[in-house]
Amino acid sequence: MTDTALAPIPVEQILLPADLDGSQGRNRAVGRVAQIAATNDLQAIHAWLARFIETKTTFDNYRKEAERLLLWSTLQLGKPLSSLTHEDFLVYQQFLLDPQPREKWVAGGGRKHPRDDPRWRPFYGPLSTASQRQAMIILNVMFSWLVDAGYLAGNPLSLSRHRARRAKPRITRYLDPDLWQELKVFIDSMPRETDRQRAHYFRVRWLFTLLYLGGLRISEVAENTMGSFFCRRDREGDERWWLEVLGKGDKERLVPATTELMVELARYRREIGMAPYPSPNEETPLLLPIGKSREALTRAALHSIVKKVFEGAAERLRQRGDAYVVRADLLERASAHWLRHTAGSHMADQQIDLRLVRDNLGHESLSTTSQYLHVDDDRRHKETEEKHRIRW
Repeated sequence: MTDTALAPIPVEQILLPADLDGSQGRNRAVGRVAQIAATNDLQAIHAWLARFIETKTTFDNYRKEAERLLLWSTLQLGKPLSSLTHEDFLVYQQFLLDPQPREKWVAGGGRKHPRDDPRWRPFYGPLSTASQRQAMIILNVMFSWLVDAGYLAGNPLSLSRHRARRAKPRITRYLDPDLWQELKVFIDSMPRETDRQRAHYFRVRWLFTLLYLGGLRISEVAENTMGSFFCRRDREGDERWWLEVLGKGDKERLVPATTELMVELARYRREIGMAPYPSPNEETPLLLPIGKSREALTRAALHSIVKKVFEGAAERLRQRGDAYVVRADLLERASAHWLRHTAGSHMADQQIDLRLVRDNLGHESLSTTSQYLHVDDDRRHKETEEKHRIRW
């Protein structure tokens, strides 16, 4: 591609002339040791995209935005991508809202053609405000990475304060109620036609119930047993279930086993051919492999199960369109420990006394034998039961 009058073509087909390939771009880092081998803008883009090659939807979305910018910069502006300024991006934002000339940039009839089809175009119509904002978020991420990699001297998008914040959202290690709901909907939609699918579904459902309602660490799921559940009566004579957890630093704590938690435990145990409730001192692990084995799953195996669920839920979210990409990326980065933070945050949001949340999560040592604390334990159980719900 050596003539700026040519129609845009996919990035894998582009051949840029020396004055547009970015090898001498004005924003190229000079005097710094580069962390990537790229010597021109195309190579730098490919180096960035290579990080996402295993996640097709993310890769496609990120390639789309990098490709659009590169084509606009070289074909429309006549500048290398590595020479773009803050002012250029202000112009590009307006271009995204209405790509012109339309016959050059927009596919006929808004149809999506294969990338090797001569009718392919980088746009299918004007971008909505949300899609335009999403494009700038992704590009900010790319430019920040190219700066960190020593390829660019600076990120022109960082001058836009609100975009800089949106492009690299702070990882709070917490799922807000909407993302938590997305995760539950995904789990509830998991297939269960075959015996193995059914076993996997109920195991995942139980695991996420345990991590959320119990606020357990993944190591605590791996190392504790079902025999640690027990039932005792409160001052009013009501039976309340508890889970005695041996946790971090060999500290013990009592976790309220709410009605929802016990229903899910009974459901899971029936699915694996066991009585609904465990017997005292039962050695059955809290989570089992699929099949006849009664050996505890390792922490790594539990982590793998959780990550695959997060990845699946993220992929489902991405399928709704560009506006959901950043939220999906956040969900994909989540881990089991995020559910612990999520549980604590949601309990606090429901105005459960923070001292009770502290004890539920075991942030401090807990005396399990003092009768003076027994009333506090009962109140903690009651408030957790009433306010901390999973609502499958």
